[in-house]
Amino acid sequence: MGLDLADYEAKARDAAMAFWGNRQKALQAKVEAGKTDTGERGAVTAGNTMDGFTALMIDLVEANGLGHAEIYRHRKVLTLPGFFRPTKLWDILVILDGRLIAAVEMKSHVGPSFGNNANNRAEEAIGTAHDFWTAYREGAFGADAARPFVGWLVMVEDADKSRRPSKREASLHFPIFEDFKGASYLERYDILCKKLVLENLYTAACVLASPRSAETTGDYSDMSDLTSLKSFVAAFAAHIAAEAARSQ
Repeated sequence: MGLDLADYEAKARDAAMAFWGNRQKALQAKVEAGKTDTGERGAVTAGNTMDGFTALMIDLVEANGLGHAEIYRHRKVLTLPGFFRPTKLWDILVILDGRLIAAVEMKSHVGPSFGNNANNRAEEAIGTAHDFWTAYREGAFGADAARPFVGWLVMVEDADKSRRPSKREASLHFPIFEDFKGASYLERYDILCKKLVLENLYTAACVLASPRSAETTGDYSDMSDLTSLKSFVAAFAAHIAAEAARSQ
């Protein structure tokens, strides 16, 4: 039996529409409430913008034979132990019979600022993975725990600034790697995701580019095959199906 990708393309379009729609609703609600945090940060701090993608992950779990697993998506039950810090908050956890099956983190990056924020996202992703796998090595999830799926997905605004080749990156003492020279911020996210997988920091990593007009169209695009949504959901579905077969 093949993998069930749960009609991911249609659901991703719905998720993109919800992402932009929820941002706008959150921002408007803060304005009406008289909050001062009313810029782009106002939409970010309201949360819930990635709920559509969380729902897609849940559908993939259920469609690939692990519907009886515990799927956690609410903040108070999303912490896992760390090694360099006490705990880390994730966006979705899948646990079966006390075994950690999957942990997924979802981020977004919307302009107008892309520079330092892109570096911060990279540092967070790398640090989170290093902390997680060190904790795993030290038995935080059970002495004989099977290797779980660990995923990182980021939605980035598709705009002129995120597509524009960067001229800011420079190293005075040693040259930067060739793949980063002149790379746009979207291309930098693509490079990041490829290297996160190459270095076994994440089972799969995905970057999606979506314009603000997706609030009505649901448009999104991939940057490369390896970091595409299809590759991400296929890897996730394969892991879930394997665990389902193992638990029978």
